[in-house]
Amino acid sequence: MAGRLYSSGIFLEGGIQPKLVKERFSRNEVQCQRCYRPEFTTNQRGEEANEKIWELMAEYKNTEKDTIQKSIVNHVEYTLARTRFNFDKNTCFRAVALSVKDRLIESWNDTQQSFTAEDSKRVYYMSIEYLIGRSLQNALVNLSLEHGYREAVQEMGFKLEELYEEEVDPGLGNGGLGRLAACFLDSMATLDYPAWGYGIRYDYGIFRQMILKGYQVEMPDYWLSQMNPWEIERSDVTYDIHFGGRVEKRLENGIEKATWYPVETIKAVAYDNPIPGYDTFNTINLRLWKSFPTNEFDFQSFNQGDYFRAIESRQKAEYITSVLYPNDSTIAGKELRLRQQYFFCSASIQDIMRRFLKRKRSWDELPEKIAIQLNDTHPAISIPELLMILVDKHGLDWPTAWNISYKIFGYTNHTVMSEALEKWSVDLFGKLLPRHLEIIYTINHIFMNQITARYLNSPKLHDMMVDMSMIEESKPKMVRMANLSIIGSHAVNGVAKLHTMLLTDKLFEKFNEYFPNKFQNKTNGVTPRRWIHCSNPELSNLYTRYLGSSSWLTNLHETRNLLTHHEDPEFRNSFKEIKMKNKERLAKWIEKECGVIVPVDAMFDVMVKRFHEYKRQHLLAFYMIYRYLKLKEMTVDDRQRQVKRVFMIGGKAAPGYITAKRIIKLITSISEVVNNDEDIGDIMKVIFLPNYNVSNAQVIIPAADLTQQISTAGTEASGTSNMKFVMNGAIIVGTMDGANIEIVQEIGEENAFIFGARIHEVEALKTAHETAIPELQKVFDAIRRGNFGNPKELSVIADNVENNDYYLLKHDFISYIEIQDKIDEVYRNYDQWLTMTILGALQMGKFSSDRTITDYAEEIWDIEAVHLPRPETQIPKIKSKPHLVPAVKDIDERRQENAESQENILQSIPINQLEASLQKPDDIEKIPRYFYTL
Repeated sequence: MAGRLYSSGIFLEGGIQPKLVKERFSRNEVQCQRCYRPEFTTNQRGEEANEKIWELMAEYKNTEKDTIQKSIVNHVEYTLARTRFNFDKNTCFRAVALSVKDRLIESWNDTQQSFTAEDSKRVYYMSIEYLIGRSLQNALVNLSLEHGYREAVQEMGFKLEELYEEEVDPGLGNGGLGRLAACFLDSMATLDYPAWGYGIRYDYGIFRQMILKGYQVEMPDYWLSQMNPWEIERSDVTYDIHFGGRVEKRLENGIEKATWYPVETIKAVAYDNPIPGYDTFNTINLRLWKSFPTNEFDFQSFNQGDYFRAIESRQKAEYITSVLYPNDSTIAGKELRLRQQYFFCSASIQDIMRRFLKRKRSWDELPEKIAIQLNDTHPAISIPELLMILVDKHGLDWPTAWNISYKIFGYTNHTVMSEALEKWSVDLFGKLLPRHLEIIYTINHIFMNQITARYLNSPKLHDMMVDMSMIEESKPKMVRMANLSIIGSHAVNGVAKLHTMLLTDKLFEKFNEYFPNKFQNKTNGVTPRRWIHCSNPELSNLYTRYLGSSSWLTNLHETRNLLTHHEDPEFRNSFKEIKMKNKERLAKWIEKECGVIVPVDAMFDVMVKRFHEYKRQHLLAFYMIYRYLKLKEMTVDDRQRQVKRVFMIGGKAAPGYITAKRIIKLITSISEVVNNDEDIGDIMKVIFLPNYNVSNAQVIIPAADLTQQISTAGTEASGTSNMKFVMNGAIIVGTMDGANIEIVQEIGEENAFIFGARIHEVEALKTAHETAIPELQKVFDAIRRGNFGNPKELSVIADNVENNDYYLLKHDFISYIEIQDKIDEVYRNYDQWLTMTILGALQMGKFSSDRTITDYAEEIWDIEAVHLPRPETQIPKIKSKPHLVPAVKDIDERRQENAESQENILQSIPINQLEASLQKPDDIEKIPRYFYTL
């Protein structure tokens, strides 16, 4: 049987030469048939089988319109308790989502059973952020059900596209890190890899950004206000998470043993979110943790009338998962953030170990069954947590535990700036996690001894120890989480070729010398299912029509086979019309959200990303002022001959990042001046796009003509928005930084607009102290005069660049002006512009996240795809023997353990505490409170 193609294929002259994987079962093959659940191996089963339950659960829900409609209305009436008289759009969305979740759960259950039956090695992806975006459209597309649901809801009086807009965008991330994690989960599911994601179920995600009088205002984003229809609460999957206390040591047979006696315990409860693969029955899991108290209510305080104290423990516990990235500019904020990280890591590691220990195994098998990928350093505490479990709870000796742990972990670095590497004060770490700090010191002591032995007579020894120690000998002393991640992982990777080169040659040069084979490159990618098919459906349909199938969605390299059509008038005209329709859609969104009418015949020049000085939104702001001043100096006739441009800037600044918030204010001030200047009219518009998120991006990105990717060379690790824009027919104006370099290599530098200093020039230029060219000085003067906002607030932006131009805006401004002139020239000749956009879009196969995940799977995780057994199209004779006894036994054992734990606590209450319960009220305050912890 022919193997299935996927997107790690390499385009060769004359066609694609793809890799092959084992045959898997496609949903499309039986989309209109009745389909019965697959069989699994029965080696682990026996005893009694409940054949009636098996028979009742044997069939997948079919895809007939009547079945879909019945499923929807059942949820309206029985889940949401609505009637046909209050069946509004939001109710319909929630019912549709619940109906789709039913189908996801079918596949989810079968997928997990398949992984268990195969006893496959699994990868666990640990990320503190997941910007998953809206799920309804993505789920329907991946399940090949979008057409069926569209027809079903249309007969019920609704448009599916309008229901998509009812979904709240879960803001469980801040930017590229979280969106990358979401793309990776989609690819893991699509490629049938046995994988799980782990993260935090924040009550409040990244803030909702509002622009009030030009200023960013942060509003809470309670994304759970209307329920999350996709999640499954697992109240039976809970773990105790401990903090504080002391560590006691003892000798057993001459070996030192440690016991941690914490003073605080909270509970982690699992919430599962099914993640479907595209055109496969495989559905993997994203497990998010929510914090709860072990003792929800202090009755003693309540009975004394202290009602706030009665719920204090609950509130304190729930703070941990209340908000994404608490402001860590205060000691309390730092402590909460460290609590968050440990909470999520401890719960996840305990869950992973529970799954491994379901079967009797030797400890040597642990690395053969488990791979854990740390998405940046936020989950780095997982390393000492696993070591603590192996050594303290299971009695492994230190070398054995270390060798096991080392083989399991991989670490992805996401920054090239040393000041951005995460550190925690030793005092705070020791206060919250005393045992983990001991383990880190133990690792560091052994590692420093190894460095000493290797470099004993070398002048490098001191510098090697200073740079590579996990403890920074500063005041106060700090724990370096990046060093912990590198030392404790068998593989470390960057996310673009330039980024990885900077890690090995600069940031972690000494680590690379010591571990010459540890560092790898894994250039990021994005999923074409969401970022082309869902975001730009007409472009997706165009590709499918010309290629004859939609297989390019799992093999993005196939779009190169359309290069022969790039001069075909019909293909070019279709591509052009699709771009115009997308611009019209965005223009309507801007009018609704911003109250500004923009000309769709203008160039849409877009920069959307997290606000940071290294991303250089202020470089674009300076250029907009320069362009506006230049337009004002022109005659009316000359002005009318200029290329129309609509500049669109979006993104959020961290609440405590004042410089970034000033840049937002500068941009909104420019917008106010330009958009209200009658002399300028439609020739130039400036729009700040508020509350940039995944859903907005799906409208903005397909409409862009030009995308600004203008970070200082050597500062952006990768960037993924650049990939999304080019895939959708936008042209990059950018520096040779991050993934821009590899994109240009793939599509050709002639199909991008490149400017600015190269990486080898940057260090020398930082100390050159250049003066601003006259064109930039004019911009500074206009800001200081107050032509664009309050100079008391905004002139500091110009002052900082003029006096300490760390990110080289002064140097790059002249080449930025020159490339912008070239952009105008090419856009006037739209045929040339269209050729560049088409050639760029069709050569982006490398930047599918499917390719990235395949590289991780083969070169770091050492895992293989696991395909579900083929479902039946006729009901098979019942031959499975579902072994229900172990599940029931497991639940009973858990209940017994909880009951025994509670009984032990009650029995340990001192008699004087019981006698105190009969004391007179006047004596209550003299009696110490007793806190029950279960």
